[in-house]
Formats: sequence, structure tokens, C-alpha cells
Amino acid sequence: MKNINIIKIFVCLVFAFNMNTFAQINTPRGSQQATITQRVGISDISITYSRPSVNGREVWGKLVPFGMNNLGFGTSKAAPWRAGANENTTITFSHDAKVEGKTIKAGTYGLHFEVKENNQATLILSHDNAAWGSFFYDASHDALRAEISTKSTSHRELLTFEFNSVAGNTTVASLIWEKKEFPITIEMDVANIVLNEFRDKSIGRTGFQRQNWEQAANYAMNNGGDLNEALGWIDNAIAGQFYSQKTFNNVAIKAQILNKMGKPDEYAAMIDEAAKMANTAQLNAIGYQMLGAKDYERALKYFKQNVANNPESANAYDSLGECYKTMGDKKNAIKSLKKALSLNPAANVKANSEKLLAELDSN
Repeated sequence: MKNINIIKIFVCLVFAFNMNTFAQINTPRGSQQATITQRVGISDISITYSRPSVNGREVWGKLVPFGMNNLGFGTSKAAPWRAGANENTTITFSHDAKVEGKTIKAGTYGLHFEVKENNQATLILSHDNAAWGSFFYDASHDALRAEISTKSTSHRELLTFEFNSVAGNTTVASLIWEKKEFPITIEMDVANIVLNEFRDKSIGRTGFQRQNWEQAANYAMNNGGDLNEALGWIDNAIAGQFYSQKTFNNVAIKAQILNKMGKPDEYAAMIDEAAKMANTAQLNAIGYQMLGAKDYERALKYFKQNVANNPESANAYDSLGECYKTMGDKKNAIKSLKKALSLNPAANVKANSEKLLAELDSN
């Protein structure tokens, strides 16, 4: 009898072990999981969700009830919609962001909606990002709430998230299901994120390369950064550090920073210094920069210098002719442009010289 009992216990244990093993088989879900990611600047926004089908059901107000509801399971007595199926939908921000104009810290959040009538909804981001659905929703764990307006759209059988609008600093993430769209505007402070990343990395290997300091200074100058900080960074690239080297590029960047700082004399001195280091293409570019700034004296000086350095260059004469034309010196403009055409110019240079001459002849 004792042996029989031992055998029964063994069989039960084997059966229990087999049941646990079978319970771990990975089988397809009815609502398949998906993840969508969008980059804004250097920041990533990812949404992970499960995708139920409409399947002929009445969705809004029925399958997804309006308002906050007791779902009859879990601890929540007033739960929002989980914005999908199965586990709660989550949204992850790689950097701090603004959602519907409200600040949210980098991290992963549960994404819910309180769906309302009359095309209104409340977006809810919860610190509880590992919950199952919204059955255990706790309002005290909310990270963000924002009111949004929903839109009518064409029928979408599978619940879908899309990033259907992307700009330099913003994107719109939309949940689309049945005939309703829930748009969420997300903003990233791209310039500060880029510059903060450089600040953090500049004390490591990133800071050992001159080009990184040049790139950071140039980015700050062109994207609303602190000009004094940008000036310090470009000065590091030019001199005083073990990686420093004075080049046309960093001197030209410094000149532009000084110009933005409202220091015309220092700007002019740096431009002249850059011109002495410039190759043919760079000197031509500086000439056009001065032409755009209506500093005709310097523009003419640089274009003349390029012609002197490259007396057989059709492009150098073409640029000089354009400078004279802009200054209103028709005689020298015609002379320079005809010289350019006599030097067997490339097609684009020839086209420009002929166009400028035609304009001069018509005046």
C-alpha cells in the first residue's frame, strides 16, 4: 500500500510538471502586439500596444465605454480605457518631452484614455507601466493628464498607432481605430537635448576631438544656443588644448559667432584671417557671404584675390563679374563675365555668366 501511494504522488508531480511546461508554450494572441518608434531630433518615442479588431462590434460607448468605469476585475473602481488590448499600452520617451504642452520626464509610461462623448477624451500617462490593462489603474500614480479632441476618420479595422506628422521639434502620435482618431502632440527641445548631450560627453572621449567642439559651437550658433558658450567651445578648437588646431573652418565659425554677438570689428578681423587660410572654393564662399551681407568692399577684395590666385579659373571670373554686377559696376561686370566665357567654363558656370550678361544687356 505504501509503494502504491508513493507511485500516486510521483504521477501527480509529473503531471503537475507537465502542466507547468505546457502553460509556458508561446502561442499566438488574438490581438497581436506591435511597437512603433519615431525619432524627433536625436530623441526616440516608442509606443508598444496590442491590436484588437473591430470585428463587426460597436466600439465607442459599448466595447469601449465612455468615462471612467468599474471593469469588474482588479482593484480599480474607476478605470480608463487601456488604449489597446492585453497589457496596458506603453509610451517611452528617450529624453524629457512635452505632451500636449505639458512636461513629461524621460521614461516609460502606461498610456490610457478616458473616452468621452462629443469627440473629447482625456489622455492619461501613468507611472504604472507594467500593469495588465487598466484593471489596477490608480489615479494617484498619474504622471500626466491632458484634454484632447478626437477626429473622425475612415474605417480602420485593426487598432493602429501612427506618427502621421513629423517636424523638426514635434510629432503627432495618433491612435486610430474604427472611425475615430486620438491625436497626441509631442514636442522635443531638440537644441537643448543636442547641446546637453555634448556637454555631458565633452569630458569623455568626445571631447578629445577638435571637430566635435567645432560642430557643437556651430550647432549652438545656428540653433539658439548660448553664444558665449559657443565662443568658448570654438576657442577650445582653435588653441589652448592638446587637440586644438587653427583651421579655416574653425576661424570662419568664430567669425560668424562674433557677428551674431554684434561685434562687427572682431568679426571682420576673423573673416580676414580666415580668408588668408582659405582654398579657392572657401575664398569664393566667403566672397558670396560678404556679398549677402552687403559688405561689398570685402566681397570685391576676396573675389579679386581669387582671380589673382587662379588666373585661368572661369569660375573665379564669373564670381567677380557677379560681384561687380551686384555693386552696379556694369562695365567691369561685363568685362569679367566675358573673360569667364573665354576660359572654356563648365556648363553651370557658362550658364550663369550668360544669364548675368543677358540681364546686364537688358538694362
